[in-house]
Amino acid sequence: MKQKIMTTLLAGASFALMTACPAPTNTNLNAVNRMNTNSNMMGNSNMMSNSNMMSNSNMTMSNSNMAGNSTGNPMVGGAAMDKAKDIIDNASNSKDHTTLVAAVKAAGLVETLKGAGPFTVFAPTNAAFEKLPKGTVETLLKPENKEKLKGILTYHVVAGKQDAASIVKAIEEGKGKATFKTVQGGTLTASLEGKDVILTDDKGGKSKVTIADVMQSNGVIHVIDSVLMHK
Repeated sequence: MKQKIMTTLLAGASFALMTACPAPTNTNLNAVNRMNTNSNMMGNSNMMSNSNMMSNSNMTMSNSNMAGNSTGNPMVGGAAMDKAKDIIDNASNSKDHTTLVAAVKAAGLVETLKGAGPFTVFAPTNAAFEKLPKGTVETLLKPENKEKLKGILTYHVVAGKQDAASIVKAIEEGKGKATFKTVQGGTLTASLEGKDVILTDDKGGKSKVTIADVMQSNGVIHVIDSVLMHK
């Protein structure tokens, strides 16, 4: 009898608990699902927002880099070359052309190369001058050698604006070679070795164009790796 009473009490207690905590209804389940869906949507929205922010940031950085190269000119000697500046002003900013600029000043050609032109200048680098026999540059920079220096420098200048495309076209039309008369009076012969433009001087020396089409307000500069010599 006592055992029966205990069984009855336990059954009543279980029923009471089930009544107090009813099983989840479809309505409640739908509400939970909606909350989960909204949570996921918010998470996805945040992810998309972050992704867009990162994308916009990358675009901004990219545009900034493009703006840094807005001149459209190649860098020369670690310096930007401004199309609005003349040959002398731009060459003076190149750390690779300090010898050339010093030579131009010693030869009294600054005002000429700051003139309206247009000029095409084949500009030897400092390393190109270093290829000359020891003491050559120092000797040429002496006042008594001014005319000789002027002749060497003007041999690197062609009247008119000859960009890379026009030089290559002239080479093709000349069946592999094109000659250009320099301001000094001698000639330079241009040819192609692969994709490189090679200049051959009157003495048979060769120089390669390493940086082409550095546009100037009064012409164009082509950087070369050797000094050219006339007869």
